[in-house]
Formats: sequence, C-alpha cells, structure tokens
Amino acid sequence: MTQPRQTMSFLMRRFDEAGIHPVTRHGQNFLIDLNLVELLVQSAELGPRDVVLEIGTGTGSLTAMMAAQAAAVVTVELDANLHQLAREELVDFDNITMLRQDALRNKNNFDPAIMQAVRAAIEAGPDRQLKLAANLPYNIATPVISNLMLTEIVPVSMTVTIQKEVAERIVARPGTKDYGALSIWLQSQCETEIVRIMPPSVFWPRPKVESAIVRITLNPEKRAQIGDLTGFHEFVRSMFFHRRKFLRSELLSAYKKRLAKPDVDAVLETLNLSGELRAEQLDVPTMLRLYETAEQRLSQLG
Repeated sequence: MTQPRQTMSFLMRRFDEAGIHPVTRHGQNFLIDLNLVELLVQSAELGPRDVVLEIGTGTGSLTAMMAAQAAAVVTVELDANLHQLAREELVDFDNITMLRQDALRNKNNFDPAIMQAVRAAIEAGPDRQLKLAANLPYNIATPVISNLMLTEIVPVSMTVTIQKEVAERIVARPGTKDYGALSIWLQSQCETEIVRIMPPSVFWPRPKVESAIVRITLNPEKRAQIGDLTGFHEFVRSMFFHRRKFLRSELLSAYKKRLAKPDVDAVLETLNLSGELRAEQLDVPTMLRLYETAEQRLSQLG
C-alpha cells in the first residue's frame, strides 16, 4: 500500500488542513529528508519476527514504512492532534497498535500500558523479538533509551534519531568529556554506534542542534555478567552526580552511610584503584568490578 512521503510540503499541508502547529516543547521535529528516513529503517534491519516500538508516532509516515517490514508496530504519541492525523494515515494497516499517551510513567519508568501492548504483540506470533525504532522526541530520548534496558522485555536493538550530543554520550570512551553514566550503562550491555550525523536542515521545524541516527545492539553475553541490573544502574548514575569529585568521595556518596571510609578504602585497594581517580577515568569493566566489589563488602558487613 502506498503511503504519502513525509516532505515538508506534505507536513505543512496536513498541519494546515488540521489547523494545528508543531509543538516544539514536545520535541516535535519531523524528519523530512526521505533518504535519511529510509536509512533509519534500513539500519533497524526489520524483519517478519520483529515487533517495533515507536515512541513519537508523528504523522505516521515512518510508522507505515516500518509496519510494511515488521510483524507488528506499537506506536505511542502524546499529542492528540498528531495521534488523529496518524490514525487517518494508517487506517489500512492491521498490524499497528496506536497508543495516545505519555511513554513514561515517570522519569525512571515506562508506562505499564506500553509494555502490555508490546507483550501482546510479541505473544501473537512465534519467535518474535522487540526492537525500538523511532525519531525520538528529544525531550525524552535519554530516559526512553536508558529505561528500556530495565523493562521486562528488553529490545534486541534500538535505532533512533536523537540529539547529536546524546549520541556522542552513548558512544563516548573513558576519559572524554562525553563519557558518563549513559555511556557506561549502555556499553555494559550493548554495542553502540553512530550511523549518521544530521544537520538541522533535514527536519521541520528545524531544531537548534545537530542530530544523529544511533544504533544500539544488545549483547546478551555482556548483559548476563551483570547480576543486579537495577542496582548497577543506580550505582552508575550516583557515581556521576558530581563529575569532578574523586572516586573515594563518589563511593562514599553512592553508598551514603552504608559503607564507611575504611570500607571504601578496602574496596579500592582490592581493585588496586587510587581514590584520587575520577569516575570518568574508569572503563566499563572496571566500573562493573567496582560495583560488585562494593556490594560484596556491603554484604560482608551484614
């Protein structure tokens, strides 16, 4: 089935017909370079086993392209006007579940209704798997990507357009200015890469920053090495609350009063780490060992 191509003229016409305007505070910037839309879909490598989660339905153009290749698409849109526009464009598809709601219950959790819809789509066919593919609203990109790794159904890949700044944080290496909690959290479980950097001119309305297509691919072997995912996630975040603090101080803050200074020093000594290092200097395996060693020390204290 032929779907309209999401050009700027198409978008302006549809918005004018509906008497609405893009809401930039909701991160509504629509990708209008058709080659890049196709690159996003190609990079997601969709097939008949895949259930796609799309956050930010927009007008439904990307949704339609993905639904033509995947087993099913669960697409989420907060804006009532856009939800209605997309519903009109996608009326001929029977493998799309459309939800009009916020993707996040709060900054640390997905709304349960979304994961229920995803589960239903996965259970509707054999050997199905979840993939996130979306032109993510910039204002929720980081919590969406980060929190999906803690849901009951973890995506095998996430292929998304996001701010270039966030993409650089995702792929950053130790010792660089962009390296932080998001880098460690995702790289501890996934392979990460920037597929393409995109200028503001390929969106309507134009954002004030550059964007990127990033691909994050689950590495089950890496993920299996993390015994307590929620605990590790909280630990990594706490280690970067104050970037310029030294490692000893960050550990004391992370464990508050549960570990005293002698305990923290013992943890660092076990790993042969100086307390004068900073968290941004530790690579992913070292950060994981630091967490595990601190937890072991805590359990020994009863």
